Amino acid sequence: MRTLSRISIIIAIVIGLCSTLVIYFPHLLTAATSFIKPAIPTSTTVTTSQAITSSSSSAAAAAAAAASNTSQTTSTTMAANGSRRLLPRLIRQAVLAREQSEGAGAKVRRSIGTAQLRNLSPFLMLDHFSVSPGAGFPDHPHRGQETITYLLQGGIEHEDFAGNRGRLNPGDLQFMTAGRGIVHAEMPVQNEDGSPNVGLQLWVDLPKELKGCEPRYRDLRAEEVPVVKADEGRVTVKVISGVSQGVESVKDLAYTPVWLLDIEIQPGGRITQEVPEGWTAFAYTLEGDVLLGADEESGGERRLVPQYHNVVFQDAGQAVYASVDPGADKAARFVLVAGTPLDQPIVQYGPFVLTSKEEVYKAFMDYQTHSNGFERANGWQSEIGKSMLH
Repeated sequence: MRTLSRISIIIAIVIGLCSTLVIYFPHLLTAATSFIKPAIPTSTTVTTSQAITSSSSSAAAAAAAAASNTSQTTSTTMAANGSRRLLPRLIRQAVLAREQSEGAGAKVRRSIGTAQLRNLSPFLMLDHFSVSPGAGFPDHPHRGQETITYLLQGGIEHEDFAGNRGRLNPGDLQFMTAGRGIVHAEMPVQNEDGSPNVGLQLWVDLPKELKGCEPRYRDLRAEEVPVVKADEGRVTVKVISGVSQGVESVKDLAYTPVWLLDIEIQPGGRITQEVPEGWTAFAYTLEGDVLLGADEESGGERRLVPQYHNVVFQDAGQAVYASVDPGADKAARFVLVAGTPLDQPIVQYGPFVLTSKEEVYKAFMDYQTHSNGFERANGWQSEIGKSMLH
């Protein structure tokens, strides 16, 4: 009897611990149920070098491939004709980027960096900006991150305290590594028709060991970006960084590995875009409505995503499936971005992104005292930023 009583007590303690874990750590229950849920193979046929095509056969897909050496239980399945089928990246979250004021009179639609979507490692912020003449981003500092600026319309001039100065035109990009410290200005040009200057700016975290590196710039001109067509010309991909349909970008541009693809799909078009497994991935819709989610033949969840939304994909899966309804009245355009997540704390205050509060306090002190990377800020003032002075 005593033994039975002890067993009953032990069982009660275990049940109590499990209940506590479920209450305070519900994600453990989600992880457990997703682990035991069987994978459901589907029959869509794809390759890595062409867009997906609709299957006219009703044959079921072959059994799932053997488990990889990662935590994922299934990495690929085989279609009925023997082609490799990539597992889809399903949608985890979709966030509308609402317009807000930023800088000096500029308007931005921010998605990453808001309360809904903060610190999506390695990504810190994504702004879809619109800057008219008379507005802009005058002299300001950075430390601890990289910024990627992609100009879609108009022109933007930039200048920093090291004497670097230049201009971005439509389709151009600038990759800036702030490292241990930089002060610069980004200002719009005056367009003859008075139209605003529009683009994207993405902030990417630096690995802790590189936050003290020297600042640098790498410019990428529109004509340097490879362009690939897919799905009989209905899909156009600008391979800014990474690989698409077998075409590689021209060079590595950031310390933190990042893929950046500008994808346009005409009505009736579709694409299967591979993304590195385990990388954080999202899509931001610039124009039109695009279907994202599971591949069409699987019957899984697909979502029609309208303009100005940031769609974050689940970590599991190998490819993003995107298409536009044949009856759509216009094409859809979005950027697909993926990057290596960093296993480190993120402590950010304004333009300073470090890994501890002490480092952020030190960044403020260094900037104020013009030391430890900010020496050249002493007495410096950009020429392009003077137009903002009153």
